[in-house]
Amino acid sequence: MKKVFSLILVSLLVLSLTACSSSALTVSSVRKKGSIHMATSPDFPPFDYIGENNEVAGIEIDIWNIICEKLGVTLQIDQMSFDALLPSVQAGKIDVAVCGITASEERKKNTLFSMPFCLAAQSIVVPSGSEITCKADLEGKSVSVQSGTTAESFCTGEGYNVGSYESNTDAQLAMAAGKVDAWVIDDLTAMDMVATYNADHPDAPLVILSDVMTTEPYAFAFKLGGDDFVNEIDKILTELIEDGTMAEIFANYGLTYIAPEL
Repeated sequence: MKKVFSLILVSLLVLSLTACSSSALTVSSVRKKGSIHMATSPDFPPFDYIGENNEVAGIEIDIWNIICEKLGVTLQIDQMSFDALLPSVQAGKIDVAVCGITASEERKKNTLFSMPFCLAAQSIVVPSGSEITCKADLEGKSVSVQSGTTAESFCTGEGYNVGSYESNTDAQLAMAAGKVDAWVIDDLTAMDMVATYNADHPDAPLVILSDVMTTEPYAFAFKLGGDDFVNEIDKILTELIEDGTMAEIFANYGLTYIAPEL
């Protein structure tokens, strides 16, 4: 009886492992399904935001519309908080997570990333007239960040008094309200959000400091095991970078494209 029970357990384990391995994304499985299931946190302009008709728009959406066109599939987009993106893709609930995600070594332990598609930096934003003029001035100060981001982990590692917020909008408003001394956010998104804020608050503008925290590569996140599919994505991204399409996408948003090293 014990032997029979053991054989049943082994059989169930094999079936379980087979099911897990077959769940990995491949080019053929995606084309057979006919769609790519993406998720983002659309509070990260100009990469991901709510545009016309209350639909998600932005640089990363434009890139993935092109990728889907080349693969002959459609794009399905879900919205969720930033700190839920990587757990969702790791669990296989979505095919790809996007939102200016940095492909850090720590994240690579549990997540498969595409090649970087652009370079960004962490900027420091302060109220006009602030005594903070550079990174060194942050010692002993409080900063706001979006939870789950590399800005959060970096600032925590630097020993700053970190206030984490679900969205960058909340982090921005916390600083504007005087709850923290500075706000740390990716540079291109800082430019977009600060310009919008300053247009609405000309008497109390925000300033982006020239001193940056770090330089980081943005990439797209997938579940481990989907190397076949990600290799195809990398080929398409390389093509978009080399033929100038990527630079054109960024130019459409008034940005200068900084390409990663290929």
